[in-house]
Amino acid sequence: MWEWFINFLTWVLNSLYGFTHDYGLAVIVLTLIIRLLLTPLMTHSTKSTARMQVVQPKLQEIQERYADDPVRMQEELRKVYADMKFNPLGGCLPLLLQMPVFFGLFSVVRAVPEWACFFNILPSISLSVAQVVEQSGIVAALPYVAFDVAFGALTFLPMVLTARNQPAEQRSSSYLMGGVMSIMMLWFGWASCPAAVLLYYVTSSLWQVIQQQVITKRVMEKAKAEAEAEAANRPVEVDVVRREKKPRPHKKG
Repeated sequence: MWEWFINFLTWVLNSLYGFTHDYGLAVIVLTLIIRLLLTPLMTHSTKSTARMQVVQPKLQEIQERYADDPVRMQEELRKVYADMKFNPLGGCLPLLLQMPVFFGLFSVVRAVPEWACFFNILPSISLSVAQVVEQSGIVAALPYVAFDVAFGALTFLPMVLTARNQPAEQRSSSYLMGGVMSIMMLWFGWASCPAAVLLYYVTSSLWQVIQQQVITKRVMEKAKAEAEAEAANRPVEVDVVRREKKPRPHKKG
């Protein structure tokens, strides 16, 4: 299955190269096509996240009231998810669908000739930053370094934009996680990431940032307003009666 996917991805990239006559530009066009195809799913995920934020206080209330009864807690949480039409895993799906392409490009670029470039900016998209530095020196590698820096920065920026919609107590941990991920991506991009993959990730992340500011914000505001109106018209009932705790039997002396 994986080999079939790699062959398909290679065919798509070569077909796009036939139109663009530039492998780097072909990677960018491939990225835009993938993001376009994922837009409806991202919109659905955004609406789901907005509904989740509306019911977050109710979820915390359930977790506190049924802290001593995990089974009952899960039952009540599922009721809230069903009433608000929320899927806790829905936000992860767009990312999971992009991961095969991200890792598949590692295999695809092995079949790309070393002369495959991104105009005159990146003379070879099959090499990593470290390889270019080793072969041609740091000056020749500066465009590659710039893409690597963008790789790290665009890992951090979407997390910051997302964290702004989180409760204040969660923002610090989100910023910390974003900083750690950014440093890891910088090293990964420098040491072993082909420039083609950097092109893919930078283009995809730029799309995500623009989408968050232009589309996602409006979709989330509208979805929040709809969820709040729905919650007001049909409040979620929570049975607060706890299980009766029976006294434990004592051994007779």
